[in-house]
Amino acid sequence: MTRRLPPLNPLRAFEATARHGSLTRAAGELNVTHGAISHQIRALEASLDVRLFERIGQRLKLTPQGAELLPAVSSAFENIASATARMTRPTSSGALSVSCVPALLSFWLIPRLGSFTAQFPEIRLTFDASNDPLAIRSPDIDVSILYGDGNWTDCWLKRWSHLELFPVLSPTLMNNRPLRTIRDLGSHVMLHADDGREWHQWLAAADALDLSRGPQHHFSDARLGIEAAMHGHGVALGDTMTAAGLLAKGQLVAPFNLAVPAADAFYVACSNELRGAPIVGVFIDWLFAQLAEDDARAEPQASARRAIRRSSDEARAKRKSAPRAPKIT
Repeated sequence: MTRRLPPLNPLRAFEATARHGSLTRAAGELNVTHGAISHQIRALEASLDVRLFERIGQRLKLTPQGAELLPAVSSAFENIASATARMTRPTSSGALSVSCVPALLSFWLIPRLGSFTAQFPEIRLTFDASNDPLAIRSPDIDVSILYGDGNWTDCWLKRWSHLELFPVLSPTLMNNRPLRTIRDLGSHVMLHADDGREWHQWLAAADALDLSRGPQHHFSDARLGIEAAMHGHGVALGDTMTAAGLLAKGQLVAPFNLAVPAADAFYVACSNELRGAPIVGVFIDWLFAQLAEDDARAEPQASARRAIRRSSDEARAKRKSAPRAPKIT
């Protein structure tokens, strides 16, 4: 026996009105009149023989029956949107727009762009340098890579990487004005990519909150702060993702063996409707695969550095404990 389903348009009107709590906003989203939305909801209520909304002041509120219906309707529309996206967005060809934290885009993603192009030559990427969570719901953005606390709702979201922060500066500045101790920071320009909290966190870990500070500059994002450091304008806080390549190339140096965990992390996000699109899945899978490759390459290097430090520390300890030869007079 065929199941009898309510008509589609009234269900769309119901879902939009329930989400917005307003007939006017629902009408604007669906590009119909206020009266049309009202008529469709009355038709749905007549079809189901229940009341779906009650008015409280200027706002509509779901009745118990409406609240029971809404999750099933929302899920059905989301599944339809995901299926449509999968059908219209082929796996390995087409256009994909990506919003990415500026520093990560410049210093991590673009250097690896050749790897993606080699694997997926028929995918055309468009990049937007931004750390705006509103991009997740923007019709112009498919995937967002964000830096923050991950407290974004109504979307697909997965933590991509934690970070550690540490001071960096140009080799030229290091040679001209060496940083032998943390106290030497007081004679350098301090470069900030936030309101000062991250430097405060690092100085606290270094037991140097009482450090006498010289000139300070603030930038709207970490990319600008790192670029200023590369030009020799001061000391910035680098991180284990965006500064790693610059350190390896010798464009920056890290004068101290102290890093602190960042309060925030990188996240990959997209709308729930787009997560099922194969082309979106291809890019997200590639991001995580690249990170795993980086981690695999970095671990032997980190182990070697730890071994070198241990050997150096043991050698110094032996020299200190060895008996000194008598002085010949």
